[in-house]
Amino acid sequence: MSRASGDRTWLVAVAASLWGFSGLLREPLSRQLPALSVVLAEHVVLALLVSPWLLPALRSLARSSVRTKLAVLVIGAGSSALATTLFTAAFRLGDPITPQVLQKLQPLLAILLAAVLLGERVGRRFPLFAGPALLGAWLLAFPDPLSAQPSSLAAAGLATGAAALWAAGTVLGRMVSAELSFLHVTTLRFTVGLVTLAAFAGATGTPVAVPVELIPRLVLLAAIPGLLALSLYYRALRRTPASSAALAELAFPLTAALVGLTLLDGRLVLSQWAGLVLVLASVILLALHEKHSSRPAVRQRAAGRVATAAPRGTRVG
Repeated sequence: MSRASGDRTWLVAVAASLWGFSGLLREPLSRQLPALSVVLAEHVVLALLVSPWLLPALRSLARSSVRTKLAVLVIGAGSSALATTLFTAAFRLGDPITPQVLQKLQPLLAILLAAVLLGERVGRRFPLFAGPALLGAWLLAFPDPLSAQPSSLAAAGLATGAAALWAAGTVLGRMVSAELSFLHVTTLRFTVGLVTLAAFAGATGTPVAVPVELIPRLVLLAAIPGLLALSLYYRALRRTPASSAALAELAFPLTAALVGLTLLDGRLVLSQWAGLVLVLASVILLALHEKHSSRPAVRQRAAGRVATAAPRGTRVG
């Protein structure tokens, strides 16, 4: 199968779209519990759901290279646990605009990391998709896009750190899929994330008890935007360049906006509608281009340092 015909940019967008529904469940929980408590409880459920695959995942990790072991630690502790904590802290320390502005750095950071770690090179056509997608994400995020300026240095630093860790998660997830199956990567991400969050909670004295009536909502949050979305995501990364995946993840804010409009009585101004159309069109056109074109927008290193082999171990779907 050719590189173009095997591309799974569209599946990354599907997974990111599932993340966009998390606000329906996460926002009510965040009003009743500290943010760290919500994320910790979510990881407890996730770790239980993937526990049947934990021992096989650990055995696969033990056989993997040192590079992959370190990458798994960064994905679990950094991209799954620390990034969310930094992003939440940014909202508390600064204004609500700063974290959202700087989160738009994530695709650009992912492209840079993909070039350094995976040898990916973007072609001349890639900016035709990346430019409109980033502009659309900016317009979609802010009703008054010309006045959206970061105003807190501390919040800006935290939000930039979160964006860097999420970008690293995209690139490193692509890298480790050369040695680990997508299910094993997902299992290790949630398990390492849980251990990290538990350490954070213990160090900060954050309460970990969750009222019984909130457990069904947490289970749904963990199962659909969590486990299902991440399983699809890591499966897609085996066939998708990290640079393309970073843009496809913009389906997350797009879906979140649509959910807000249809289910949460939200409103969009004209510029936000324009941004919505730009993001949607860019992601769809990129996915179609990478699937059918003989000249992909992102060129990958031909050697075996990028994942090409069939997944090992237990599979989903």
